[in-house]
Amino acid sequence: MSELRKFKYFVNNEWKEPITKAYFESENPATGLSWALVPDCGPGDIDLAVEAAKNAFYYGHWGKMMPAERGRYLRKIGEIISKHAERIGKIETTDNGKLPRNITPSLLKNSWQVDSWHYYSGMCDKFEGRVIPAEVPDIHNYLKWEPFGVVAQVLPWNSPIGTLIWKLAPCLAAGNTVVLKPSEFASCSTLELMDVLLEANLPAGVINVVTGFGHKIVEPLVDHKDVRMVSFTGGTNGGRIVAGIAARSAKPTVMELGGKSPQIVLPDCDLELAVNGIISGIFPAAGQSCISGSRLLIHQEISELFTEYLLNAIRDVKVGDPNDPTTHIGPIAHRLHYENILKKIDTAVKDGYQLILDGRTYCKSDGYYIGPTIFKEIPNETDLSQNEIFGPVVSTQSWVEEEEVIHIANDTIYGLAAGIWSKDVAKAIRIADRIEAGTVYINNYFNAATQSPVGGFKQSGYGRENGWEGMRCFMQTKSVWLSTNPSEKNPFK
Repeated sequence: MSELRKFKYFVNNEWKEPITKAYFESENPATGLSWALVPDCGPGDIDLAVEAAKNAFYYGHWGKMMPAERGRYLRKIGEIISKHAERIGKIETTDNGKLPRNITPSLLKNSWQVDSWHYYSGMCDKFEGRVIPAEVPDIHNYLKWEPFGVVAQVLPWNSPIGTLIWKLAPCLAAGNTVVLKPSEFASCSTLELMDVLLEANLPAGVINVVTGFGHKIVEPLVDHKDVRMVSFTGGTNGGRIVAGIAARSAKPTVMELGGKSPQIVLPDCDLELAVNGIISGIFPAAGQSCISGSRLLIHQEISELFTEYLLNAIRDVKVGDPNDPTTHIGPIAHRLHYENILKKIDTAVKDGYQLILDGRTYCKSDGYYIGPTIFKEIPNETDLSQNEIFGPVVSTQSWVEEEEVIHIANDTIYGLAAGIWSKDVAKAIRIADRIEAGTVYINNYFNAATQSPVGGFKQSGYGRENGWEGMRCFMQTKSVWLSTNPSEKNPFK
């Protein structure tokens, strides 16, 4: 067994050993073997990170910096990430099994995720205040935008770098400082990125990273008296816990949570387009995306034909080593989640639901592999249709009337995304207007852009990431009242 790579955590532009000297092993999901040691931080390490971020904001250059200068730092970050795209991508593939082609290209120059840094660099000095025509004589009332201060950002394990960019770029553009907490199942690419970003010469304390187990360090981080705001991406259950902790001190939060997204297939759809879009919307990432379209709602008229097309399109899929360029689907990101997916498939089979494609045939003794899995005609009230599996598992259900499919689509606690497949654009727009989801795709799926906000309805979260809204979430307004004719009288005389 080769020697494990040992990481440290990152505070004040310096690498630190955890106070307790404790580490935990991180597995490569492609092999099931440990490959790295990650700091098991505790409350004392959290205090150091928050203190560094606080000092950078209140007493350092960052807190006094002009917005345009912040923008120049963000542009530099984007350029540096592009230069090291393959290095960052390689670490993420090793740590969570994501295919290199789903990471590295998005980090290269002129790609959309790197463009996030350039987009928000231009936004730094675009949040203009305004004069308010308050109905009060001799008063000049104006509004200005200000950062919160220290922001805690909790990252998921499925796309650590992508999610980090969505959060970090607008947060820094707004003028905040940050303490990042990556998932214990995928911390290494975030730590590697910090080493890369030392080239940017950011003021010390602007970005800090603590690692460790969520149940142990998320609470002291979110509850810390000097943390002013929280941004969280993860499952809905985890989001409820974090929101509850933040609520103790009335901290504002942005929550991007789980989903159980419907794909609505109308009888007039382009079959090949719809099938290709639907399989692209769940299987390449092994279903490990919050917007995965895992509920296929197919019109009864074409249900059998569509299902046949779907099966034919994925029969020859290759599930395996993410570093093999011929692989279509890589491993599940970690063992606990792999076992949980298998348990849900086993339970659905035992409950008598019709399994027409069994991804368990791809399971191996080394690594955590599950192939595309399809259950047919699953009622919407079942666990399989209602609860997020976050794996390559799809259920189908047929429908007849438009009102019926709208009801089925909305009949979950989630509201993150939805897809509609139809040649009748007017009908598709009419349905989209009634779908309770933060993002609705018509005749496409899984697209994203820096300029377009992302977020959920219902228990899929609140607040937005990306676009103008994504930066606004990391800012607060201040109303200033200036008297042009001061004349206050003693109210007691």
